[in-house]
Amino acid sequence: MTTTTSRLSTPRALARLLAFARPVLPRLACGGLSALAAAVVSLMIPLALERVVAGPIASGETRAIAWGAAAVLALALLEAGLVYLRRWLVLGPGTTVEFEIRRTFYNRLQQLPVAFHDRWQSGQLLSRMMQDLGLIRRWIAFGLILLIVNGLTVVIGSVLLFQWHWALATVFVLSGVPLWIQGYLFEREYGVLTRLSQDQQGDLATSVEESVHGIRVLKAFGRGPHALRRFTRQAESLRDTEMRKARSIATIDFWLVLLPELAFAACLVIGIWLASAGQITVPQLFAYFAMATILRWPIESIGFFFAFTLDARTATDRVFEVLDAPNTIGDPERPVAIEEPRGELAFEGVHFRYQDAGSAEPDLLNGVDLSLRPGETLAVVGLTGSGKTTLTTLPTRLYDVTGGRVTIDGVDVRDLRLVDLRRIIATAFEDATLFSASVRDNVLLGRDDLDPRSVEADRVLSEALAVAQADFVEELPQGVETLIGEEGLSLSGGQRQRLALARAVAARPRVLVMDDPLSALDVDTEERVQRELRRVLRGTTALVVAHRPSTVALADRVALLEVGRVTALGTHAELMASSPHYRAVISSFEREEREERAWRNDAAVLAGTAPDDVQREDTRAGDATGPGADEEAPR
Repeated sequence: MTTTTSRLSTPRALARLLAFARPVLPRLACGGLSALAAAVVSLMIPLALERVVAGPIASGETRAIAWGAAAVLALALLEAGLVYLRRWLVLGPGTTVEFEIRRTFYNRLQQLPVAFHDRWQSGQLLSRMMQDLGLIRRWIAFGLILLIVNGLTVVIGSVLLFQWHWALATVFVLSGVPLWIQGYLFEREYGVLTRLSQDQQGDLATSVEESVHGIRVLKAFGRGPHALRRFTRQAESLRDTEMRKARSIATIDFWLVLLPELAFAACLVIGIWLASAGQITVPQLFAYFAMATILRWPIESIGFFFAFTLDARTATDRVFEVLDAPNTIGDPERPVAIEEPRGELAFEGVHFRYQDAGSAEPDLLNGVDLSLRPGETLAVVGLTGSGKTTLTTLPTRLYDVTGGRVTIDGVDVRDLRLVDLRRIIATAFEDATLFSASVRDNVLLGRDDLDPRSVEADRVLSEALAVAQADFVEELPQGVETLIGEEGLSLSGGQRQRLALARAVAARPRVLVMDDPLSALDVDTEERVQRELRRVLRGTTALVVAHRPSTVALADRVALLEVGRVTALGTHAELMASSPHYRAVISSFEREEREERAWRNDAAVLAGTAPDDVQREDTRAGDATGPGADEEAPR
């Protein structure tokens, strides 16, 4: 079982960062030694002042006073130089550690299964990636070193106080005992608050991200004020938590300031009495208070650095929650290689249920048996909730089956390396996701074997765009080099789907799985795309989730999925003749198609154009900065 930082003490939890800091430890250690040397030099100043007061000042020797002042100035300059050296030594390693953790964190996010991302809010992951890692970097470069150095400074300075008089030093040391008690109480309260605060910041980041991505929906339904109220409640909760943190810090700071002040007052009274009794000289008393003054900032800063350390510990907990998350979908220990894949895809007694599904619920896929011959196109149809989309996630192991197996050319997909499996099988989703990159980079995403600027890459790109009927890219400002906005939202729904389909085609898989990837296109455009797919991907096995009769008619065979099981399998004509449920499903498809055509004809009348003109307009590019004519029609 993986050890998590939440079960560890603060030092042991933070020690897990050593794996990332080990390469830069020598430089960090040099930075710590430089900081300690600076602290030691600062403690030498009171010793020098004692000699100056006892010697030149007492005797009135002007030249000696000048030399004493020069010595103190030299010590001050040396301390400043060491502080500068400390900063120079630790800033580089701090950013290096942050880079290594961030790169590891991102890589882990890529490796973790889709089920993990289903459970985690994107804002929580983003806050860990950015805010928590930035806090860890600052703590390593600043908080950790100064916490250790200031603690050592207080210890060394307290020992030096005893050389002047034990009574004064004892008062000063005993004043620190309540500070440790307050520090213990502070840790218990502040640790809980800082975790709550950082989690709330993640929730707030999620709300902002959802509102930005869903801004069209919020505006269309006039729900901006509702979103604002929800955001305000979350922001107020975060503010309340931050105020509780501030009060907790204020409490510890109160004691950190008050107790040394009380110690100063007591030492002043005792020092004057000791001086009048001849047990301590005035230069010694002067040096004692100079030393105590230098120790004030290290003492007062302990509360800040203690809180900083607890913040860093919480940030470390949050980061390692992701790094420690189990990866249930990975490469096998002894992978099998398919030298020349034929594209025979089979589902053998496949069962599947999501992890959070109750035990009383039936499996979403409940014993699916289905085999696709190499080069065959198989359409899967069924009513909503029958398990069609879930079926398309299993071949590429976005999820793993919970029973049975999925095979490619007779080999269980779990016995293949993921990189090999996902070269053999490509998926085109209904929800087309594009990245903030050029059209070229988006379409060639699955072709890491090509130089994106080569002649071969241009050929593959042009062919894929032609198959997907994505000639609209020629009208974009920079053609295929046009940068697509975040998630492709600057394009219409149909444009996004065609680019996503072109991406799947460009990958040249042996098996192509399509989950209704053309739902935002008009019927005529979809038919042209289907014909081009059959021509270019001849010999490619295709598993298609269909929602239109035209898609079903182009398939070699059709599988009827009903309540998680294949209840009928055959050609479209065979199933129309033999399956009442299949006829009912197709009838619902036809009704939706008629409604879509009627809606388009109505739109044509309102626009003052012929219906055929509307259909032709659907195939051309819309404005790349707003919704095009091929947006998804209401169904």
